[in-house]
Amino acid sequence: MAATVYPNWRDTVRFSADGPQPQVLLESDKVKVVLVGLEAGQRLPLHPAPGAAYHILEGSGWFLLNAERIAVKAGATVVAADGDRRGFEAETRLAFLGARGV
Repeated sequence: MAATVYPNWRDTVRFSADGPQPQVLLESDKVKVVLVGLEAGQRLPLHPAPGAAYHILEGSGWFLLNAERIAVKAGATVVAADGDRRGFEAETRLAFLGARGV
């Protein structure tokens, strides 16, 4: 498989008043990589998932991890363990890159 280059993530991310529309950048039998855009006030509810890393590209909000709310902003990276319940709440327009095992 050839590499895919995304010169500017802003050209790929999708923001919608209808809610998150994750863009799948890579999906295989071992890993899934998504680019997610949330408008201010939108959220991804808590859900269990495999171990994952999230890098905040733009904006600020909250990373929900089990019973915790962790403030995040552009430049932050959060790592969640396998089975942790996680989600996001956007204070401002928020974009992040997520990579997880499948």
